[in-house]
Amino acid sequence: MPSPSLASRPIDALPILDLSLLAGGEAGQRQFHAKLLAATHEIGFFYLIGHGIDGAASARAFDVARRFFALPLADKLQVEMLRSPQFRSYTRTGGELTQGQVDWREQIDLGSEHPRCTDASAPAYMRLDGPNLWPAALPELQGVFNDWAERCTRVAQQLMRAWAVALGSPADVFDPAFGTRPSTLIKLVRYPGRAERGQGVGAHKDPGVLTMLMIEPGKAGLQVLHGEQWIDVPPLPDAFVINIGELLEYATDGYLKATLHRVVAPPAGEERLSIPFFFNPALDSTVPRIALPPALARAARGLTRDPANVITGTFGENLLKARLRAHPDVAARHHADLLA
Repeated sequence: MPSPSLASRPIDALPILDLSLLAGGEAGQRQFHAKLLAATHEIGFFYLIGHGIDGAASARAFDVARRFFALPLADKLQVEMLRSPQFRSYTRTGGELTQGQVDWREQIDLGSEHPRCTDASAPAYMRLDGPNLWPAALPELQGVFNDWAERCTRVAQQLMRAWAVALGSPADVFDPAFGTRPSTLIKLVRYPGRAERGQGVGAHKDPGVLTMLMIEPGKAGLQVLHGEQWIDVPPLPDAFVINIGELLEYATDGYLKATLHRVVAPPAGEERLSIPFFFNPALDSTVPRIALPPALARAARGLTRDPANVITGTFGENLLKARLRAHPDVAARHHADLLA
């Protein structure tokens, strides 16, 4: 059954989906699947409640993130991303680009830790497997965010299986792409305020499969493009903001669509913290192309055609492209051969 269309009417808020419906028998599952298709076919974003991650866990995550950003700059620079060929750890404010423009944020990137690839003939994107740089000045950060990654992974796996069923495929159709080596990434992000506001993060689409974002309570700034309208996405208590990336667009021939989104910097005197979690396949895995039921196939819009941003089904290719563009200083230091 095709999802109900939201494109024909303007909206001013994202839909809210309750993951606990999946435990409510067939009727609850059908309801969740229908809402999931409607949200991600037409908008690409939704709020998720009923996910089972308690408020104490998210409060603990924000507390440790806040303590990390409060460290002296010298401690944060001990784990600066410039030290990491895998594009891991700390980036100071203004150190990342989106669409060639400076993002007004500081952050630390914490990815899944797989052994470095030692095969010289392997694709270049395999260089992205490797260790994190953990700050010695805040040892508890590692335990808190390893736990956060495990909690988010369980929720993400439920969502992937729900999408598979809603799209008319077996529940495990995406499982082989993730295998035992999924590429997960957590960002701890701090947006400092400034008088001119402007670009916290520029308009972009995520290069992977699924993003789960937890926003500090009471801190607006995220905006999602729907049609020609930018929709404000304020945080809801204990709710994730979920969006799909370009790999789900690839898997469904555009029936599910990756969506442009951005963050506006806070006003002067304020700050905003957020914790996005990215759930993606192994670097060398290719997501399957889903055989859609006829009604859904007729509504598939095809892949976005952008010569400057070609979408492929292999996650490592998409990720490496995004990393080289976002962090040209790291790329120049560790991957100059790829820039040539």
